[in-house]
Amino acid sequence: MTYELHPLCTLFPRLSDSEFSALAEDIRANGLRQPIVLHDGMILDGGNRYRACLEANVKPQFVDFDGGNIVSFVLSANLHRRHLSAGQQAAIVASAQDWAAAQTVGRPKSGNVAGLATVEGRAAESGASERTQRMADKVAKASPELAKKVAHGEVTLPAALKQVEGKSESAKPKVVPIKPDEPDPDDGAPSEEELEEAAIEIRLNQESYDRILASDDKAAALDAEVKRLNALLAVETGQKNRYMNEAAEWKRRAVRAEKQLKRSAA
Repeated sequence: MTYELHPLCTLFPRLSDSEFSALAEDIRANGLRQPIVLHDGMILDGGNRYRACLEANVKPQFVDFDGGNIVSFVLSANLHRRHLSAGQQAAIVASAQDWAAAQTVGRPKSGNVAGLATVEGRAAESGASERTQRMADKVAKASPELAKKVAHGEVTLPAALKQVEGKSESAKPKVVPIKPDEPDPDDGAPSEEELEEAAIEIRLNQESYDRILASDDKAAALDAEVKRLNALLAVETGQKNRYMNEAAEWKRRAVRAEKQLKRSAA
């Protein structure tokens, strides 16, 4: 008999190939240490352990969920035991809350999980800032599938937010003519939107760094700090390129003006 993943379980990314191989090898050598939790015949917690058992030819052990709120259980069991970015964690919490609210169809509105009914509560659960949580909430409401991609690390939260905000605007592109003396906006220099997106990514990486450092996981904190510094370098490089392009354009204008002045004098 095979088991499907519960919708809440699918919000979390699968282990990387190397992590999965290590888990399967450990289960092959030592057996399954933690049983897989089932709810309504689906895997609520332990999807990676289930796959690893099949890979290792080890019979999986199951237990039924013993009550309580399944959203709270899944978040507490998975959210902070993996090295996820602040954007990923915020997207998972937003998606979990939206799933819970959707279960109230035809029943009294009791889908809000205790502690997750407000932005402040969701931010406290995810470990992200309230601003980051609002971004994730907006993406989850506009596109649950896109929010899941953020949760899985396939799309960054700033990029996802840009997508959903773009869909809410007019689909007709705005054509802005370029004056002869103005630089081409597509000259390789980053746009204001790209710089803003990079700046948001720096802040999200900083949130991840602070949170992981507080958990005393030095290796993961160092990795988060490297990501933050790389994003910061990208912004600084982009700004430098913009300034160089602007300086080159002003130089071209000065040369043209000087030539016009000489022709006028002649």
